[in-house]
Amino acid sequence: MRIGITCYPTFGGSGVVATELGIALAKRGDDIHFISYAPPSRLNILHEHIHFHEVTVTSYPLFDPYPPYTLALATKMAEVAAYEKLDVLHVHYAIPHAISAYLAKQILRSAELKVITTLHGTDITLVGRDASYLPITKFGIEVSDGVTAVSQWLKQETANNFDTDKAIDVIPNFVDPDRFRRHESNAFCHMFGSKGEKVLTHVSNFRPVKRIMDVIEVFEKVTRVVPSRLMMVGDGPDRSRAEAYCRERRLRDRVFFLGNVPNLEEIVGSSDLFLLPSEAESFGMAALEALASEVPVIATRAGGLPEVVDDGETGYLLPVGDTEGMAARAIEILTDDGRRRAMGKQARERSVDRFHVAKVVPEYRALYERVIET
Repeated sequence: MRIGITCYPTFGGSGVVATELGIALAKRGDDIHFISYAPPSRLNILHEHIHFHEVTVTSYPLFDPYPPYTLALATKMAEVAAYEKLDVLHVHYAIPHAISAYLAKQILRSAELKVITTLHGTDITLVGRDASYLPITKFGIEVSDGVTAVSQWLKQETANNFDTDKAIDVIPNFVDPDRFRRHESNAFCHMFGSKGEKVLTHVSNFRPVKRIMDVIEVFEKVTRVVPSRLMMVGDGPDRSRAEAYCRERRLRDRVFFLGNVPNLEEIVGSSDLFLLPSEAESFGMAALEALASEVPVIATRAGGLPEVVDDGETGYLLPVGDTEGMAARAIEILTDDGRRRAMGKQARERSVDRFHVAKVVPEYRALYERVIET
């Protein structure tokens, strides 16, 4: 099958899932064509079935300050679809990708080219609900040939927020357990801390919804009781504020801001505990990768996280903003190595059983086939 994939090429969850899906499909023999303004951040392999097509936006004074990326993307989609004879355009994140895909289909006047839209979260709960975008987001969903959501919670949010009866398939995010696994003897364990100290980790795009100040507040409470270090992986608008706070509180020797790193699996797999106190998560991809690495997760009871983290068994779920409760649970886990290891092993078993790449990717493939046949 010949499949075009469009996503934001950043370290956010939608780009990660889209990239990993394309790689997995290519390894199974499908021809994958990524179409975006830059190579996806996790597209770090060369493969005969993987191709990248860059979208360029021509600069004209008339277009300042808003170059028409949506139109340039639609044009590139139509070009690639025609030249490569694509069967499916699979777009991740509704705005503006679903609209660009619809335009590409209209440009080609093709009934054979199918459009699949995967909803990831903020395209529905934040951006799409904005009055400026709600009508066109709803339109993009309803004109797609197939729509998926990454959790049951997000499916319900879509139906509620957009008053649509469009059929939505729930296909969860997935993880490669060969990549995300425990790294007990990895050199990273000793790079940032002394022997015997615990390593806590947070991974995100550092946007306000991730509540990274809560991460640091939880860590402050933990490190008073348990000698530990905090690894902050990622980048975004709240990073400067968090770094300034750590300087003021003399935490610079305990909190390390690593940026967007290529060896994410080694860092996560070397950790003792993962913190994800988000205000909202449609699924929680970072939490899943931690669980697969045998790392218990402390997160919020928000959005789709209860579909990923089993409260009291593979980690703990607490109310948004309850840093006292999160710190107490963290200390509880970190001061009992036997329990921490047991939770970690259960976390891996359950995450691999539910979200193994070999189990989930065929669900997308089956959806493509079903849509093509209609």
